Amino acid sequence: MSLRRLAFLLLCLILVAVFARAQQPFTVVAAVSADPGHLNPAITTGSPTHAVADSLFNGLVALDEKGEPRPDLALRWQISEDGTRARFELAPNAKWHDGRAVTADDVKFTFENVLLKHHARTRGSLGAVLDTVEVLGPTSLEFRLKRPYPALIQQLDVTEAPILPRHVYGEGEIEKNPANLRPVGSGPYRFESYAKDDRIVLARNGDYFKPGLPEVDRLVFRVIPDGATQAQALAAGEVDFVGRVAPNEIARLQRSGKATTADVRFGPGGGNCIMTLGFNLDRPALQAREVREAFAAAIDRRQFVERILLDHGRVADAPISSGIRWAHAAGSFPASLFDPARARALLDQAGLKPDAQGVRLSVELVQFASFGRYADLLREQLDAVGIRVQPRLVDPAAMVDAVFRRRAFDLTLVSYCNGTDPEIGVNRMYLSSNIGNIPFSNAAAYRNPKVDELIAAAGATIDRERRVVSYRAMQDIVVKDLPYVWLVETDFTAAWRNELIGFAPWSGQFAERAARR
Repeated sequence: MSLRRLAFLLLCLILVAVFARAQQPFTVVAAVSADPGHLNPAITTGSPTHAVADSLFNGLVALDEKGEPRPDLALRWQISEDGTRARFELAPNAKWHDGRAVTADDVKFTFENVLLKHHARTRGSLGAVLDTVEVLGPTSLEFRLKRPYPALIQQLDVTEAPILPRHVYGEGEIEKNPANLRPVGSGPYRFESYAKDDRIVLARNGDYFKPGLPEVDRLVFRVIPDGATQAQALAAGEVDFVGRVAPNEIARLQRSGKATTADVRFGPGGGNCIMTLGFNLDRPALQAREVREAFAAAIDRRQFVERILLDHGRVADAPISSGIRWAHAAGSFPASLFDPARARALLDQAGLKPDAQGVRLSVELVQFASFGRYADLLREQLDAVGIRVQPRLVDPAAMVDAVFRRRAFDLTLVSYCNGTDPEIGVNRMYLSSNIGNIPFSNAAAYRNPKVDELIAAAGATIDRERRVVSYRAMQDIVVKDLPYVWLVETDFTAAWRNELIGFAPWSGQFAERAARR
């Protein structure tokens, strides 16, 4: 066979391979650690839901890697000089997955009837600020605020404010709407199927209003609770993307050379996250401050950084994350508080003496099953001072039901995630108006009128220095009251197969621009 003929045959084989690849659906498989429970991101701040459902919807804006706003459903916006009005123009070609146009009326409905009632971060911040959303035309609207609100634009992405179609979600109780399991959005992917505790399949939205996007034909989310199994599946090519790599798997993945990794502080469900132990202040045994102080003194938070996060994070030394540097009261809740002898003395002072088995107090800890390692370490440390902890590991839906609906818990572990401003996430944990049947709100049922007043003062001005004073004073008070123990600030490492590019792991719409290399 001549060299020319051999070269021709090789070229034909290459062309056949390229054509075959082009004919195959471009599928991306993402691993998630828990079943989402439902697919309506507007009624929860839970990351298991947002990790999947954000790809089905849009916000008015998108946020880039630095947290700067970019157009999403809104092509442009303008803030009035006094900061009390914000006008938005929507993309005229944006459609819901059922073919109907996205309108300003959908935005008004979403904020006034859904987000301000059910989304803990939005309710805890915009609830006291937003006067009304005025519809000016089919694709024009204006937010009218009671006062300037400095965090507004950063709070309008798909994670904080996903827009819903009124004609689908506007009838009956939204928490019982069948569309929560068969959603209709406007996002880059459409809903295809949902097999609980197994997988969720989304398909490319061929009518997406952003030209040329997405390139991926099918986006499949596999529920894989174990972090090691997720990493092994990624290395083996069984999954393509892991949004939160288990800390003890990061180095192994990097050494394998089979995956690209990226460290981010934001992701679906929010950012600047603090793993937090919450007390149910309705429980008589936990109402004495000495008892809560004993918990704080018994917990060595540095061990959580070393043994669980493997140094991919840091001790939470204040109620506001160090990622919001200007508001962070550094050192107000230092790691040096760890003092088991003082913990025992405080329990004695509260009248909780050890029984024959050395047990002073027995409590139940309700948490996500994926937080099992935190539960094990908490149980170990608290047992050393006579507090017996019985973990109850549940799925996200059961956790929300027990903690925020029925308040059937003693302790809970919540990864409270926030935005780039304390208005976006911090306030929901402490406001007395945010107690109730609102997922991931004020789990402790903490009430302090002075804290409410300081939060209101911080949100009532755009003067950074005045806001700092209010937030620092607020943190001083909550550290003394201890409705929570702030354990560790967690960072995220995302990973994806080297053959793929374009992922945005800091965004709920992480695969909108995913592509083959």
